[in-house]
Amino acid sequence: MSLLSNVLGQYDEPQKVKAAGVYPYFRPIESDQDTVVTIDGKPVLMFGSNSYLGLTNHPRLKEASIKAIEKYGTGCAGSRFLNGTLDIHIELEERLAKLVNKESALVYATGFSVNAGVVPAVTGREDYIIFDEFDHASIIEGKRLTFSKQLKFAHNDMDSLEKVLKRCEPDRVKLIVVDGVFSMEGDVTKLPEIVALSKKYNASIYVDEAHSLGVFGKTGAGVCEHFGCSDDVDLIMGTFSKSLGTIGGFIAADNNIINFLKHHSRTLIFSASITPASAGCVIAALDVMKDEPWRQQALWDNTNRSKEGFLKAGFEIGHTETPIIPLYVRDNTKTFQLTKMLMDDGVFVNPVVSPAVRSEDSLIRYSLMATHTFDQIDESVEKISKAARVLGIIE
Repeated sequence: MSLLSNVLGQYDEPQKVKAAGVYPYFRPIESDQDTVVTIDGKPVLMFGSNSYLGLTNHPRLKEASIKAIEKYGTGCAGSRFLNGTLDIHIELEERLAKLVNKESALVYATGFSVNAGVVPAVTGREDYIIFDEFDHASIIEGKRLTFSKQLKFAHNDMDSLEKVLKRCEPDRVKLIVVDGVFSMEGDVTKLPEIVALSKKYNASIYVDEAHSLGVFGKTGAGVCEHFGCSDDVDLIMGTFSKSLGTIGGFIAADNNIINFLKHHSRTLIFSASITPASAGCVIAALDVMKDEPWRQQALWDNTNRSKEGFLKAGFEIGHTETPIIPLYVRDNTKTFQLTKMLMDDGVFVNPVVSPAVRSEDSLIRYSLMATHTFDQIDESVEKISKAARVLGIIE
């Protein structure tokens, strides 16, 4: 056994959780990603999915994916920079730019690779990356790769942000990077206030719409549309793996920024293109989002139903304003136990424990789809409440 293997073998936290019989990760699903999935041959209510609009098994998306494969094959065998740009990629980018009210857009293979490739590319050594302490891991990874000065502000704290901005040299680029919706807590960034500060201190703004695309805004374009701030935000990022039913991501901005990224963003230049099937799928998803606006309203109806049920049961759900509902457990062990008890009772939820959050902030992440029924929601709330009482999480 190599030294490397011996050193890494000292990491045994998963083995401890497995030995306790409560390991909650890599659970194989044997069906499509729907409100009910099949695990170990049994039906399980799915409340751990990011498919907010419930499009992962929509017939129009499936048909578009199949047609794209029939026309273009299964892959592009290269990066967008070289041989991997298809006309369907260009069509998709034009649609996305129009959706988020920007001049241009650029499609990447994954949402993670957007943040990991854009954040370190757009600022120089003497510039500033300013980020919310609760930003997504992909943003954190991106800022780790930058040569720019990195400054953190307290979560959604505008006084903290202003103090950081005051520290910056006024004639240098200052890029404020925030999640539109924070994926664990379910709260929304204070975008109007951030815009006001950006104007006061001549800063630029980058908004990650991963969990707000399809959820917020009249057309589903996200929190920038919701707050009427699209023109004040320099870069708008989104993913396809949540509301849009497949995998991939994009960045949208003005022509100058996109032209620069096309020739400097390493995760674009040195990664293979998004597959034809995914590109076709997203175009179809954008059509469905436009043609079936009831999905967004149903998602919010389901969100309100769930929140009402959990609050009535006595759960602490923090400051969530979205279909992401954190159920605070505040104990790693009990979080794992609750997840296991619910799986045994036919409910799939996601545990969030340290080091992702502090142990005292551990939680169950419960998320809604537009296609959940009230009966499914009520059943899940009842089962989660029952298990939580057994563990002493609620009274």
